[in-house]
Amino acid sequence: MSAKIAVHEFISADGVFESPTWTFEFGFDPKMGETIGAMCADASAILLGRKTHEMFAPAWRERTTEDDPGAPFFNESEKLVVGSNPPAEEWNNTTFIGSYDAAKIQQLKDEREGTLYISGSGQLVRALLQDGLVDELHLFVYPIALGAGEKFWRDGESTKMQLNGHDVYANGVVHLNYGPAA
Repeated sequence: MSAKIAVHEFISADGVFESPTWTFEFGFDPKMGETIGAMCADASAILLGRKTHEMFAPAWRERTTEDDPGAPFFNESEKLVVGSNPPAEEWNNTTFIGSYDAAKIQQLKDEREGTLYISGSGQLVRALLQDGLVDELHLFVYPIALGAGEKFWRDGESTKMQLNGHDVYANGVVHLNYGPAA
C-alpha cells in the first residue's frame, strides 16, 4: 500500500504561478477539466499548504455542483493542511498536520492508497520536489509571459524530471505531465 502525490499547477510561459487570475482570459478548455478530473479520480485526500487552503476554503465551501462540477470533490474530500500555523479559514473535512516534515509526508504516502492531490501550494510543492516526494507534476503552461511575479522554481533550485505525457488544448494551454527522472 502506498499513495502517490500528484500536483497540478497553472503557470505562465515564463514560470509565474502566483495568483493565477491571469489565466481567466484564456478560458478553461473542457479537456483541461477532463485531465484534472482524471488526476483526482482516485484521490484519497487533498494535500494543501496553509495559504492555499485559506484561499480555497472561501472560494469552494459554498459552491455546488451547479456552480462547478468540481465542487463535491473539493468540499467532500479529506483535506490535509501543512503549515507552521493552523488555517484560519474553516472548511469541512480539514485536518491540520503541522509544519512541513518530509518524513511525515512519506508516512502519509506509506499509510494511504490512491492519490494525495495538490493544487497550487507552491511552497509545499517546492519542498516536496526537493525531497523527491512528488510522483506526478502536471504543469498547465499558459501562452503568456508575465515578466513579473513569483516563479514556480526559485533561482538556484534544480529539479530533474521525466516527461510522461503532454496535451495541447484549443485555448493554447500546454499540459506537461512529469514524473521523477529515471
